[in-house]
Amino acid sequence: MMWTNFLISLEIMAKGMAGIFAVIGILTLAVMLMGKWSKKDGNSGQV
Repeated sequence: MMWTNFLISLEIMAKGMAGIFAVIGILTLAVMLMGKWSKKDGNSGQV
């Protein structure tokens, strides 16, 4: 009983970690794309 609960909790934690890494990856790609777009416009983001 205790072992099955432990395995279930590991599976839930693994899904959570995978979700966190997926979100970090998506945000990184979004920032990289926005950086490329701002360089293309000739505006380096300075005010």
